[in-house]
Amino acid sequence: MPPPGVFSVFLLLLLAGVPAGAEKAERLSPYFGTKSRYEELHRYLLDDPYSPGPSRTGFPLPASSCAPLQLTAIFRHGTRFPTRKQIEKLSRLHGQVIRRSKARPPCSAAQRLARWPPWLRPSMDGKLAARGRRDMEALARRLASRLPSLLAPSRRFAFASSSKPRCLDSAAAFREGLRQSLFGSDKDAVLSETFEINDELMRFFDHCEKFVKDVEDNKTAMHEVDAFKEGPEMKKVVQKIANTLCLPVTELDADLVQVAFFTCSFGLTIKRINSPWCSLFSTGDAVVLEYLNDLKQYWKRGYGYDINSRSSCNLFQDIFKRMDQAVMESKSSKPISSPVILQFGHAETLLPLLALMGYFKDKEPLKAQNYNVQAGRQFRSGRIVPYAANLLFLLYHCDKASSPEEEYKVQILLNENLLPFPHSGQKVSLYSSLKTQYRDILQNCHFDDVCAVPKNAATAG
Repeated sequence: MPPPGVFSVFLLLLLAGVPAGAEKAERLSPYFGTKSRYEELHRYLLDDPYSPGPSRTGFPLPASSCAPLQLTAIFRHGTRFPTRKQIEKLSRLHGQVIRRSKARPPCSAAQRLARWPPWLRPSMDGKLAARGRRDMEALARRLASRLPSLLAPSRRFAFASSSKPRCLDSAAAFREGLRQSLFGSDKDAVLSETFEINDELMRFFDHCEKFVKDVEDNKTAMHEVDAFKEGPEMKKVVQKIANTLCLPVTELDADLVQVAFFTCSFGLTIKRINSPWCSLFSTGDAVVLEYLNDLKQYWKRGYGYDINSRSSCNLFQDIFKRMDQAVMESKSSKPISSPVILQFGHAETLLPLLALMGYFKDKEPLKAQNYNVQAGRQFRSGRIVPYAANLLFLLYHCDKASSPEEEYKVQILLNENLLPFPHSGQKVSLYSSLKTQYRDILQNCHFDDVCAVPKNAATAG
């Protein structure tokens, strides 16, 4: 007879629509980092992915005073398959487990995992999963219900995407969800739209020579990540997994353990099942592995090096350039030429941009040695950029404003929640005040200069 607490958890999971047997993955899912499902942020979506959820206090602004003028949205692609590299590492680990399962004395954990039918193939290589298409279709329908005056049949939509297939497919799925929301069952109806592939904006990091040299290709740039892999917290997890699988600890390392953990996450996010790989990990193990993932994101995409965020200045300036144009057209009583801009990129697109704006910055940088003081950190990648993450810039025209400065206002939403502005803590800002706050980035962050590599320059590490 299980203890009452276990039964209560099981009952709650059933009531929440969690498939039987997925309890273990559910307990680990808050710690999957960038491999997190979007529903982790909005649990009601597990029951109804099209539900807009509870009303957001203060969003949108009252229609009696302000009307949405323009939406610029930047999306991370939906749920995807692991990369070829991850799948090949998993195959190597599974081979080790199978060999141990046949050895004597028998090892129950290895025998159980040896029976796991591999369903991840190298050909999947980071492609959008069917669930990822549903992520984007549902997101489009929810946003359309929230912003009916902007996401309307008469509007012209400007789509842009990274060249990666998972982003192109995400854009297509979002477009279909939007079409369904606006036109219902009319399959002949089409959106008025433009579409472009724009890697200079959506994959700016590939085009920033300084970032590539100092961070991407610099073997010492991730020294904090490497140090944590060899630190006591991670070594304890590696030793535990080795013991569980009856393997010599020399046959495992932090990378292989992380692959096993992510295999657990892919089972939940893609198939909504409890992978047997999940049984290897406790919640305590998951917390350590989440920190390992966050360390990598912090040093490679976040606040670790200035070039990480500064490389996104072109994208930031492009957002404000479009808002400037909308304000100018509004003041001239002209139609807004780009009322809805929908751009599809990556976690690596959003994290540097949010860092550039000052979001999720902790008092102390994330380091290998301060794991114990970072339990309450703001920089948690699974909360910031899960699959289908979205950053919205919503520009309003307020025709009852008491002064010209108050006529245009902005709200920013991350993953359908209002973000307080870092400089004020408020959830709405005058557009003029926002431009003043970010004046240095708008005027002085020149991509070509920021990303130039001086001859004989030292690297970031």
